[in-house]
This record gives sequence, structure tokens and C-alpha cells, in this order.
Amino acid sequence: MTNTNYLIIGSGVAGLTFALRIAEQFPDKKITIVTKANADESNTKYAQGGIAIVTDKNEDSYQKHIEDTLICGDGLCDEAVVKMVVTEGPKRLKELIEWGAKFDKNSDGNLNLGKEGGHSENRVVHHKDQTGHEIERAILMQVYQKDNITVLDHHFAADLITADNYCLGALVLDESTKQISTYLSDITLLATGGIGHLYGHTTNPVIATGDGIAMAYRAQAKIKEMEFIQFHPTAFYDQSTGSKFLISEAVRGFGAYLRTKKGHRFMIDYDAREELASRDIVSQSIDLELKKSGDDCVYLDCTHLDIEAFKKHFPMIYNHCLKSGIDIAKDWIPVVPAQHYICGGIVVDMNGKTSVTNLFACGECSQTGLHGANRLASNSLLEALVYSSRIYEYLANPNLEIKTIKKDVQEIETTEKPEIDTNYLAKLKANLQHLMRQNAGIVRYDSDLIKAKEQLLNWKQEIEAIGNTHQINTSYYELLNMITIGYLIVTQSIERHENRGGFVKFESASFVKKNS
Repeated sequence: MTNTNYLIIGSGVAGLTFALRIAEQFPDKKITIVTKANADESNTKYAQGGIAIVTDKNEDSYQKHIEDTLICGDGLCDEAVVKMVVTEGPKRLKELIEWGAKFDKNSDGNLNLGKEGGHSENRVVHHKDQTGHEIERAILMQVYQKDNITVLDHHFAADLITADNYCLGALVLDESTKQISTYLSDITLLATGGIGHLYGHTTNPVIATGDGIAMAYRAQAKIKEMEFIQFHPTAFYDQSTGSKFLISEAVRGFGAYLRTKKGHRFMIDYDAREELASRDIVSQSIDLELKKSGDDCVYLDCTHLDIEAFKKHFPMIYNHCLKSGIDIAKDWIPVVPAQHYICGGIVVDMNGKTSVTNLFACGECSQTGLHGANRLASNSLLEALVYSSRIYEYLANPNLEIKTIKKDVQEIETTEKPEIDTNYLAKLKANLQHLMRQNAGIVRYDSDLIKAKEQLLNWKQEIEAIGNTHQINTSYYELLNMITIGYLIVTQSIERHENRGGFVKFESASFVKKNS
């Protein structure tokens, strides 16, 4: 049994920035970060576009950013939260720069601001097309310099420990020894990222299995708006399964056109903003075009752009296309929507508090009210930075009294059990991913959702029974969590009766659906 003052589950920008701030403020306190892969492996690392922050007050304003966010959220944003996050952005950017993060500048020495779908002005601060990777690098370098922070790589948080609606810590699986240990903490922060691997076709890394949301749900924390799944319109299309390479929104901001196989610029038919419409509009438009044509993908045309400037702005994207046989100077990039972000999650207040005492949540796993029915591009890193700071400021208040309860918590006894068949887990995961793509994708149908709910309940009962009689491992826990997340998405989709933002549901299909 291990005692720690602050237990942080997840090592993306949300968890790391909180750890860094709290470690600096309380050098005598113990901070433990649990991460199931390497510390630098997170959704943050794969964020290409950047951070939406108002820095040029001559051309831009807080009010414009607030309005863009509210429009994108389609009436479901919390306006007070939007205002808070947008106005605190410049402070958080200043901190990142002080921690060593480097961002692109123009010839005048000012920040080179990009523009993405849904934004009325250029306000996206970026580091080429690898912004998340740069932020993660800078923050991790600072974290490793703190003596009071312990980073547990390749450790999996299996479940929260709760009693009387208090969070007391978590059960943690050491992936190398297969031993489960008890970690007791005064404060627990869930910063576990997204759910993309549930769909298989996703821009997220394979670690994105919804673990934090599933754990919070089992701990009876309030979970809300899981039906609002954001599909990124332009993931690189190939016939493989698994994580997809993202073609950043900023490429369309740079001037690229979306075309059908026959060359038609179809976004002109759907929205006055054309290629720079918000992600929900673009993804739904692509989905409709593919259903009408029967094609596997649409195309991003960059052939009219300044290719040398493109290489400078998007070196990673250019090289990925080249390695895949696509020369963007003369070839179109095949793209298709892929799961990218979840706008719902663990409900928190403006200080990051969940409905469970001493349990906080931050980043993509949380539901703050910022995104509403559809997230505005590049608002996710901003939200994570602002909320990690809000949680820190709340907990660093010298007048705050952290209430705890005393409960005897027993260590988990390890008993010899047969291992779970890996082929069984792999097959069930593949079936789950296919079910979610077919029945809970960009456009949903009530009949499909009802069938999916029944199947998910059957799988949940089946895998829980196996867990009682077999040795459980990370793959088992991830699959259990993904089934739980699928159930939440499907049931909350059934419960919503109006189409908003990224959520579109009909009673029956208007077009013949293809296998994904």
C-alpha cells in the first residue's frame, strides 16, 4: 500500500501541468503520476494544429473567440465557462513559453497565427504541425526535474477506491509484474484523455480507451453528453485498421480544397464557410457525399498552394503523404472522417471538481461546458491548460480544508488464475469497434442504437464473468472500459431527441449504409 498526497492518472498536458504547478507550490508534498504507456504517450502528443488563444488584439478579440465557440457548440455551451477559458488563455500561453515550449513566429518576430475551421480570425498558436508534441516535451522536461514527483510508466489505473462518495485513491496494476497495488491519496485527478480506440478508426493513439470516464462511472460520478462525438473530417485514408494519421484542420485553413473523386468542390453546396465550416458540418457533409457516391473517401486538394510554404508549415504531413506515395504538388490527399474527440465526459464545475468528493477531472475526459455539442478546433489544449490551472488554484488556497474520511482499505490479494485468451480479447475488441462504427457513427439511427445497447449489455456481462475466473490484465481492463464507454454513448444517444452540433440521429436510414 502506497500513500501519496496527489494521485494523477494520465500524463497528457492536463495531468502534467497540474503536477508541475502543485509540485512547485508544495515541495514537501508527494505527487504520483500513473500512466499506462510511456509518460510522453498521450492525445496531447498527437495534437497537430495548436492552441486557440487571442493574442492579436488589433485583429481579434475575446468576444470574437467566445462567439465562435458558442456558435460551434450549437447552443449547449456554458457561456460563463467559455468566457473564463477564453480570457485566461494568454496567461496559460505565457506559462508554457516560460516552461520552454517554442511556437512559430513570423518575420516580424510575432507569433505566427493559424486559422482553422469555425474561427473568424487567425488565432491558433502552433509549432509547425507538431504543437502537442512540443508542449509535451517542454512540460515533461520540467516534471522530471521535480524531486517530489514520481512518474509510474507502464502502470494501469484499474479502478478508483471510494467510500461514502469520497475518492480515497486507486487500484493500480503494474504491467510488468501483473501485481495490483493500492494507492491512497488525499486528492485524485483523472486526466486520462479520450475514447478513440473504441471506434478503431481514430486519430487518437491506441491508449485512448476511455479509462478515466469508465472508472468515474463505476464510482458513480456524474457523466454527461457522451453522445457528442467529434469526428475529424480529414484523417488520411488507407485500408488498414487502427489509428489514422491526421491531416490537420490547419491545412484547410492554409487554403486546401475538399473534392469528390470526380473533382467537385462539394463544401460550397453545404455551408457558406466552405472548407472552413466547423468540424461537425464538414464531417457530416463528407459522410453524405460518400453515402451518395458509394466511394471510400474524398480528397484534399493542395496542388494550387505554395508547396515550399506548405513544407515549412506542415513538414510531418508532407513527409507522411510522400512516404504513402502522395506528392501533394500534383496528387490529391485521400481523406475520410475518423473519431477525434469526445465533447462529453465526467461532469466538473469551474474548479474541476466532480460529483465525488476529492475526485477531480481535467482535459478530454471531463465535461466542462466549454464545447457544448461540438468542439471548436484547437480549444482542447486551451481547456486542458486552463482547467489544470483552475484545479491547482483551488487546491493551493491556504484556507481550503480538504475533508477526508477514515476507512480501512485492504490490499488486493493475488491468487493464481488462468490467463485470458488473447485471441478472445482481440476478437471481441474488433467486434466492438465495428459495432460502434456501424451503429454509433457520424449519423445514427434509433433502431441501430437499440440493437447496440442490447449487444453491449451482453458483452459487459460476458467479460465481467470472465474477469471473475481469470487473471486480469491491461487488455482486459481496457476492453471492459471500452464496452462501458460504448454503453454510455449509445444510451445517451437514445435519450437525446434533438440534433445538435456533432450529434445527428434519425428514426431510419435515408441511404443504404456501407460497411466501414
